[in-house]
Amino acid sequence: MKEGFTLIKSLKLPSNSEVISAVENMVDEICLELALNEDAYGNVLISVTEAVNNAINHGNKNQNSLIIELLVFDNSTEFCFSITDEGNGFDYINLPDPTSPENILKENGRGVFLMRNLADEVVFEEEGKKVLLYFKK
Repeated sequence: MKEGFTLIKSLKLPSNSEVISAVENMVDEICLELALNEDAYGNVLISVTEAVNNAINHGNKNQNSLIIELLVFDNSTEFCFSITDEGNGFDYINLPDPTSPENILKENGRGVFLMRNLADEVVFEEEGKKVLLYFKK
């Protein structure tokens, strides 16, 4: 996490797809509170829900007893969503390119690609168990 951020919201969620509506509500609240425009809101919503879905499905492997921690931090120029799962992490450096011809028709493998293209900055920590999604205001 970068310096100078203040925690403004936190949620602990079980690892099941039913929590996505709570995540969407949290994104709605934060974007309203920070008065983001509609384009920025879409980028935040897609990035954060994708990160939480990855934490549920890949990190915690749909084990309802494992928790996902969702934190939101703010400073004067940026805000950050932190999503942490209890899984083993993953190799976020050597991911297949979802736009290459051999991967273009695959049904999955686009989450990190989407996050990297929609957030202003994406940082993985704790061997991939935590992702920080930074957005400019």
